[in-house]
Amino acid sequence: MIYILMGVSGSGKTSLGTFLSEKLGWPFYEGDNFHPHENIQKMARGEPLTDQDRFPWLLKLHEIINRERSSGSDALIACSALKRLYRQILLHGSSALTSSSCPHQSISPPTSSDVFFLYLHGDYDFIYQRMVARKGHYMKADLLRSQFDILEPPTDEENVLPLDIRKSVADLVLEVEKHLLSLK
Repeated sequence: MIYILMGVSGSGKTSLGTFLSEKLGWPFYEGDNFHPHENIQKMARGEPLTDQDRFPWLLKLHEIINRERSSGSDALIACSALKRLYRQILLHGSSALTSSSCPHQSISPPTSSDVFFLYLHGDYDFIYQRMVARKGHYMKADLLRSQFDILEPPTDEENVLPLDIRKSVADLVLEVEKHLLSLK
């Protein structure tokens, strides 16, 4: 099973992923660690990333997902995955880019049965306050609006478990554990 923790910056992907990793004993891949240096510099300057900036990063994360799935391992991956296309790249790699640029080609199925998106969602003001309070992260709170502007919340057909971030991490972990049990 692969869980992709998704949501805008400041939604708690790293906190929940770290906690779940310890509780479940699964490896946790923090997506921010796979950004090219240029992306990190751009965000640190307060510049939003473009699709072109994100594609190589998403393809690196796709490789990790593919490797874990191929080995039959369970894993947790944190990635904002703000647009449906980004989620398609995570699942299908560069073929999702080809499908999106050639409308006459068939689009890949939206999901895989062994990959679920944990969508951490909350309102702008709540998340903005979190971002202002955190220290040592290159993502500026001023960039949060740009993430909300491009956010395409996942649909049910994308194997999504929505998680309301107003709840405690412990409550969110319980929801994920119930979800895991329901799949067995």
